Amino acid sequence: MKLLRRLLKNQGIHPETITTDKLASYRAALRKLGILDKHRAGGMRQNNRAENSHLPIRRRERKQQRFKSQGSAQRFLSSHGPIYNCVNAQPQLISRPGLRTLRAQAHLECEAATRTA
Repeated sequence: MKLLRRLLKNQGIHPETITTDKLASYRAALRKLGILDKHRAGGMRQNNRAENSHLPIRRRERKQQRFKSQGSAQRFLSSHGPIYNCVNAQPQLISRPGLRTLRAQAHLECEAATRTA
């Protein structure tokens, strides 16, 4: 109940539909909130958009497993993210001059990140 109330309050707009899994507590909470008519108890793949939005977070969690503390992992990942986005360009899909530009940009971001760390 608290979760759904907080989620709806933070949205700022009223949703047309609410897709959840088939957990009975969602149905009971939506009935108490008076918006049961907007609820769609989804099947296996109807809630994929919400589940897939967690993938970058899951990737960061896996990387944090090798660190001794959350703080050291966060310091590393905050500088690693921007650099990885530039370096991880697929070279077979980009022209050679474009790839050189991206690599130069990645090098500059790496220097900036190591200066601040």
